[in-house]
Amino acid sequence: MIVTGAAASLLGYVGVALMRSPGPIMAAVALASIFYTPLMPLADAYALRGLGLHGRSYGPVRLWGSAAFIAGSLGAGMLLDLIDPRELIWVVVTAMALNAAAACALAPLGARAASKPAQPISARVLIRNWRFLMAAAAAGLIQASHAVYYGFSALQWQAAGYDGVTIGTLWTVGVVAEIVLFAVSARLALDPTMLLFAGAAGAVVRWSAMAFDPPPALLLLLQWLHALSFGATHLGALAFVARVAPAGLGASAQGYLAVALAVVMAGAMGISGELYARWQSGAYWAMAAFAALGGLVLLLGVLCGGGKERCVGADERVSSQG
Repeated sequence: MIVTGAAASLLGYVGVALMRSPGPIMAAVALASIFYTPLMPLADAYALRGLGLHGRSYGPVRLWGSAAFIAGSLGAGMLLDLIDPRELIWVVVTAMALNAAAACALAPLGARAASKPAQPISARVLIRNWRFLMAAAAAGLIQASHAVYYGFSALQWQAAGYDGVTIGTLWTVGVVAEIVLFAVSARLALDPTMLLFAGAAGAVVRWSAMAFDPPPALLLLLQWLHALSFGATHLGALAFVARVAPAGLGASAQGYLAVALAVVMAGAMGISGELYARWQSGAYWAMAAFAALGGLVLLLGVLCGGGKERCVGADERVSSQG
């Protein structure tokens, strides 16, 4: 499935590059996204299971994806000053080609050994579990609070007179921050819920400060909060899902989490376009509210569940086993 999705998304982005009017471009993006969006949850499920088989932690391996993002950010920042913006889509196509090649190099993990055949468990146990849903909603809101940053920060900084290298450097600092967190995560005995709370708090502080259109020196400092707003939220959500998902439903649980994040992010991105058009940097206040709402949803889940997220899904596993 990873190979198929990577190859089809590559073809979709080639279509994006060849289109010249908004309607066909949107159709090509939608087609490419159908195949590209599932790649992250599938890759996470593949990595979590494969690393578990070898007794390795997720964070120190995931940091290499962030390192690749740094290379891409700096490279794209330099290309922004050298080539026509219309041709930047071919940089994306090249990245998708490399992604498809990497997917083809993956090896199947093989069937997990078991002493007796496992009874099939319906994925519906996940969407009936309100604690899982609240954790997914909280993570979705916190990650969706990045919508203005992902969609418009580069445009805002470019309008402020920053060159492509400076913009790429600002993005790089944020990713370096998440790399540091991923690198040390194996040594930190942090509860998934606490990671999500840290992500919400970091996002509220970060976006509230960004709303004041800070100078470059302060921007560099604020970019380090990406370790919390994105990194801690990402690790916390994956750890939560890995802990609560019944055996055999790891990929399904990652998929449901990805759906929650994608739905909330889609709504936030649409709203952020209107907010940025009206208020520019003031749109970050709405993003701070998104993150605060995510923290509130998580708090309600902890209060209602007694803070014991490790028990989520236990009732479904017991009932499924008779």
